[in-house]
Amino acid sequence: MTAPKERSEFLSSLEASLADGSFVKLSLGGYRGGEKDLKNIYARKILVKREDKLSFTYHYKTRDIIKNHGIAEGIAKIREAFDGGFQTGGLFTTSFDLLLENRSLKKKDPSHTKPASPDHDRGKKRLIAAAGKPWLHALEITDDKGNVFRAAQDKYRQIDKFVEIMSGLIKDLPPQNVKKIVDMGAGKGYLTFALYDYLQSQRLPTEITGVECRAELVDLDNKIAKEVQFGGLNFVQGTIEDYDSTGVNILIALHACDTATDDAIYKGIKAGADLIVVAPCCHKQIRREMEKNKPRNELDFLTRHGIFLERHAEMVTDGLRGLILEYSGYKVKIFEFISDAHTSKNVLIVGVKNGTSAPDKDRILQKIREKKAYFGIGYHHLEKLLGLTSP
Repeated sequence: MTAPKERSEFLSSLEASLADGSFVKLSLGGYRGGEKDLKNIYARKILVKREDKLSFTYHYKTRDIIKNHGIAEGIAKIREAFDGGFQTGGLFTTSFDLLLENRSLKKKDPSHTKPASPDHDRGKKRLIAAAGKPWLHALEITDDKGNVFRAAQDKYRQIDKFVEIMSGLIKDLPPQNVKKIVDMGAGKGYLTFALYDYLQSQRLPTEITGVECRAELVDLDNKIAKEVQFGGLNFVQGTIEDYDSTGVNILIALHACDTATDDAIYKGIKAGADLIVVAPCCHKQIRREMEKNKPRNELDFLTRHGIFLERHAEMVTDGLRGLILEYSGYKVKIFEFISDAHTSKNVLIVGVKNGTSAPDKDRILQKIREKKAYFGIGYHHLEKLLGLTSP
């Protein structure tokens, strides 16, 4: 066990390095506590929404867990870690390295000449850089110097993550299949502008149309598109249901509420779109079906509780959407769009047109019917739109 005097000096040096800006990183080892498989703790300083924090990585035998704490709370956590069984520590600053082990404290010349970057994303290269993007400033994501506003940090991360995902999907498509893109329910157009900007940087000749029912947003988006000279980007007023999607190569619908997501998927399927990307929002239609019929099965001990019924309704709705896309000739992936720390609407359904093999429609249709019967679902809105079931 480490001696109280040496440990106290180690912690004092930690506090001083955090206060004077010389702190680089910290590690704790020699664990003899009771938490199974915990081996080490590593800490570094990060900047989250312009606030300094300590980011802790708890290293276990088969996994890592990351937790962020304010500076004062982080110091308290390190103190608790020593009390809880950690025997050794390494403090690395730009002035010295301090090693605590075998009841002794050793100071050495610094192995780092400058503090580590406090960037939460550790210098991640962004596909949509904040600087030099007048449309980001016009949409109130950045100031006139390209600095992301504190209140817009989550939205900026969402924008960049969306473009990262789309870039990976689009790279597998031939250029002629990226010519006509529609964003259903474009809203204020953050992601629509971002995708157009990225595709222009890749020299892909593209026309993108944002469909939005609110006239004031359509006018705003068109005004900004004209000001920043995005000639192939335009916005039209209308609903997903009424939009003519003929000839669309890529259809996007992010956070279209309830059955509006089904309307968007239907439009993409009927257009024969090469790529369909939707992030659903709300799942009321299937929940109402499940509440009305209250099926008896192995899961009824969960679904009798409203919060669990809601979660099951979300998964069942999107699971059936995936099956219906497969039935319609698409390869399907469903994954996290962005961490739910930034948005609760974090599931992305991606359908890529399968040009190599025909789907086993009878098998898929049978599976859809079985799952509907199991959960007491009379119909799924997308299934109804495609004429796969009676109203």
